[in-house]
This record gives sequence, C-alpha cells and structure tokens, in this order.
Amino acid sequence: MGSINKECGSHRPHPRHHPVNPIEQAVTKGIRALGLPVPADAVARLCAYIGLLERWNRVYNLTAVRRPEDMVSRHLLDSLSILSWVRGPRVLDVGSGAGLPGIPLAVARPHWEFYLLDSNGKRTRFMQQAIAELQLTNVKVVHCRLQDYYPEIKFASLVTRAYTTLAEFTADSARLCAADGCLLAMKGVYPHEELGHLSPAWQVVGVYRLKVPGLDAERHLVHLVSPDAKTRAEV
Repeated sequence: MGSINKECGSHRPHPRHHPVNPIEQAVTKGIRALGLPVPADAVARLCAYIGLLERWNRVYNLTAVRRPEDMVSRHLLDSLSILSWVRGPRVLDVGSGAGLPGIPLAVARPHWEFYLLDSNGKRTRFMQQAIAELQLTNVKVVHCRLQDYYPEIKFASLVTRAYTTLAEFTADSARLCAADGCLLAMKGVYPHEELGHLSPAWQVVGVYRLKVPGLDAERHLVHLVSPDAKTRAEV
C-alpha cells in the first residue's frame, strides 16, 4: 500500500488582504495627480495629520470641514498644490490656523525650515501637538501677531492661506521677506479687486489657477516679488 502524501488535498492558507484605507488611498492618488516628489514617509505622516485634525476638530472647531475625506482635498492637497512655487530654505506660514499650508509643505520638504505663525492659542496648541506626533523636526510654531514678529533672519517665502487682503498681507510682511524672496497668497476666485488695491511697489509675477485633485472649486495663487528684488532687478 502506497504512502499517503499529506500535502495533497491540504488547504493552503489564503493570503490576507489588508483593508484599504480610503484616506491613505486619497492622499496617495492626490499626490500622484499633483506630480509631486515627496519623501517615502510623507503619505503616512499626512494621513496621521488628517486623523489628528479630525479628532481635535470635534472639540476645538479648528475648521468648518468635518469629514476626513473632505479634509484631504480641501486642506491637504490644496496646501500641497502650491509647492512648486515655494522657495526654501526658510518659509513663514502667516496665519497658519491649523497648520495649513505649512505642515503639509513641511512634510513634503523635510530639509527646509518652516515657521507657523498664528495669534490664536487654541490653534498654536494644535500645531505643537501635530509637530510632536508627526515628529517634524523642521517646524517651529510662533504664537504672536504678524505685526509683533521680528525674527533675526528673513524668509525666502512667505505663504498665506487666510490672511485678509493682499494689500494688508504685503504691508505687514514686507519687512520679513528676504531681498530675493517672494510672497505667495492663496485665494479662491480670481482676486480682481484685491489686485487693484495692491501697492505699485510690488511686482505681480503671476496669478496661477490651481488644480486641486478632488476639489470642485476655484483656487488661485498670487505670486508677488519683494520690493528689494524688484529694485535689484532694475539696477
């Protein structure tokens, strides 16, 4: 009587399929659509940031956007959409709020220094927690008004997503911008009226329409060059 092959007819274990994380999937797809080169750990950190923002938002009302799925496009990918225009190595995020656009940009560019400025204590506490949990060693939070901020070194880029008008942004930010630096202001619809009130001392390099994956709304970026840079170019 022949020996029995115990392997024949045995049930092999089926490979386990890990459940798809919809947030991770949306972040990965969005970054790919933007065509951005990011560090290998960027997606994990950005997903952790969305999770933290959603938890804090239940109590502290940091943003009107409630669903994590909506936060991906309306906050995270919206912030990353300006990355190609941001200059390093020192970047100031004016009126950062919940760390937008500064934290997503800092995740994408770990070798640059990012300073997140906001006068609201609730928001700065959240940003400090996010920096700690995401282990972002290239980010510092500044808790004060822009008018009261006097750093020793000026910035290559000043970015803002929610700081009043272009006229006020330029007036309050001029002294913080390096001679060859730039101001980047994120807006919704094309800011015709605001551009009309802008000081002629500032050169508008361009107003770019942003294409944010998953976001069906108008978004624009106003790119301004500092007065010193304009003067030097004309010499």
